[in-house]
Amino acid sequence: MEDKTGKVITGAEILLESLMNQGVDTVFGYPGGQIIPVYDKLYDYRDDLRHILVRHEQGAIHAAQGYARVKGTPGTVIVTSGPGATNVITGVADALIDSTPVVVIAGQVPNAALGTDAFQETDLIGLTTPITKWSHQIRRAEDIAWAVARAFYIAGTGRPGPVVLDLTKDAQVGMAEYQPVKCNFIRSYVEVPKPSAEAIDEAVKMIDAAEKPFVVYGQGITISGAEKALDAFLEKGDIPAGSTLLGLSALDSDNPHYVGMVGMHGNLTPNVMTQECDLLIAVGMRFDDRVTGTVNTYAKQAKIIHIDIDASEIGKNVPVDLGLLGDAREVLEALTAKIKTRKGRGWQMERIMCDAVEKHKVIDPEIHPEEGEINPGEVIAAVAEACKGEAIVVTDVGQNQMLAARYSRFKEGRSMITSGGLGTMGFGLPAAIGAKIAAPQRKVCLFVGDGGIQMTVQELGTILQEGTGVKIVLLNNNWLGNVRQWQELFFHERYSATRMVNPDFSMIAEAYGIGCATVEERSQLQEGIDRMLADDRPFILNVHVREESMVFPMVPPGKSVDQIMLNSKDWFDYGN
Repeated sequence: MEDKTGKVITGAEILLESLMNQGVDTVFGYPGGQIIPVYDKLYDYRDDLRHILVRHEQGAIHAAQGYARVKGTPGTVIVTSGPGATNVITGVADALIDSTPVVVIAGQVPNAALGTDAFQETDLIGLTTPITKWSHQIRRAEDIAWAVARAFYIAGTGRPGPVVLDLTKDAQVGMAEYQPVKCNFIRSYVEVPKPSAEAIDEAVKMIDAAEKPFVVYGQGITISGAEKALDAFLEKGDIPAGSTLLGLSALDSDNPHYVGMVGMHGNLTPNVMTQECDLLIAVGMRFDDRVTGTVNTYAKQAKIIHIDIDASEIGKNVPVDLGLLGDAREVLEALTAKIKTRKGRGWQMERIMCDAVEKHKVIDPEIHPEEGEINPGEVIAAVAEACKGEAIVVTDVGQNQMLAARYSRFKEGRSMITSGGLGTMGFGLPAAIGAKIAAPQRKVCLFVGDGGIQMTVQELGTILQEGTGVKIVLLNNNWLGNVRQWQELFFHERYSATRMVNPDFSMIAEAYGIGCATVEERSQLQEGIDRMLADDRPFILNVHVREESMVFPMVPPGKSVDQIMLNSKDWFDYGN
């Protein structure tokens, strides 16, 4: 494209030039009446901006989330006004709670029609202000470059999150001189707060004095690029660490200091260590209720240090003894430079005991069943073994998500893409498309249930059109499995509205030109996995798994994180 700096061009062109000025090369979207001027100019930019035509706007936002989580830079969405804009709202809320950087650009009615209930008009700013870092309406072409630069700066810095730009028709068709804009400072917006030297020194004293320190880390490690800093900190202090769901893949699964995932469906070892440590160091996590169990019993024996970039998170859910405000990598590097080198704090007896119980009571029965129907956990474990921990794992929400978290293996960061805080069913398929587009050289394996895939199944059309080589492992049990599990355990087996009558997914795959293998017997599983992974084309592995599948261990609602169900009958109650 010719350099348009200093030239008078339309607002639509200014928008596209501004996106490229921010380094954007891929956008996810769906055209419509109030965004047609942008799509008309996009025709001239098709060699510079790749547009992924999704089949529903919710697919666009989730694909942008998957792209952003793998790339580490904001994903970009372009949609029309009214229903086009409201269809992305679920994904915007999801992006806010999971700290995913996305920029949504939505068309809007002409300026003169604002507030008149014109065709496909909605108050997008009013709708999205509570669930974004910034929502802004643009009414003039000359304001577009400034707004785009500001949007990407806000979305991608500090604690990342979503930004919405509402672009009226007047702004799109109006004429203005284009000047590239970069934004690296906004008054009153603190991008990265600097950690207090006094707080660092106090934390060092607490860590050096601790006999049983324990780290729980979240996605803040990945966002700040602190994977190596975390590893160095754990190595020098000889400190064990557990991950939240969104923190998975920040440490190699075989890291000697890594003891597993914490929380409701986490591993026994890190949940017990939470209740036995004398110092809990929380890094880049927000003490979600699925991590803490009942808060009034959570780590009461321990002093707590909370390291986070967002001041509003410190002390919000769990009282802490020391809040350390700052970027995770910067704080961990400062701590590592000052703490004593220690050996022998690995808590080996607790770890050996808990790992042995979990292996005998939960892991072996799940992934090495002697007979009967296929367990979903054994499918995930077999895929993980075949991928050697090198794949990007994407999940939908439900049992597939928790089992993928438990049995997947990771050797590289930014390899676990899932909807954590909002728990959005339908997230998985479009997010996997975005992840594959962000990292075309890597295997992308989606684990999804028969309920979740049907929420955004239309995005198979996007795969058909783009040829996106996603590997879809469909754990098909004819139930809304996670809700069914709760109904069995806590609602007297009253299975209300959770039984599903499903289509023939192999015929759906054939209709979309996607390879498919259906696995009904254990003897077919490995062959199906090998076939799925054999090349880069998209593929659906439709595995019929045990209908009564359950996910264990499980910390039931209202219980402490060391009061754990090992199966439907056996408990591991460490505190008693």
